[in-house]
Amino acid sequence: MPIYEYVCEECGERYERIVMSREQLITCPNCASAKNTLQLSVFAARSIGKSSAGSSSSGPSGGGCCGGGGCGCH
Repeated sequence: MPIYEYVCEECGERYERIVMSREQLITCPNCASAKNTLQLSVFAARSIGKSSAGSSSSGPSGGGCCGGGGCGCH
C-alpha cells in the first residue's frame, strides 16, 4: 500500500494518502475538493551495506558519497 503526496488545486493544501486501489477517490482534507495533483516524493533509505562505524579511515573524511566508500563506488 503506497503512500502518495498530493497538493489540492483548489486551496493549495499539501497532504498524504495511503492508496488502496486506483479507483479510490482522493479528496482534500481542507476543502474536500477532488481536484489534486500527485507530487513527486523524496525519501531517505538506510544502506544495508557497510555502516559508517565500520568503514576504514584511510579514505576521505566527511561521510556521504566517496567519504569512506559507503556509497559503494569504491
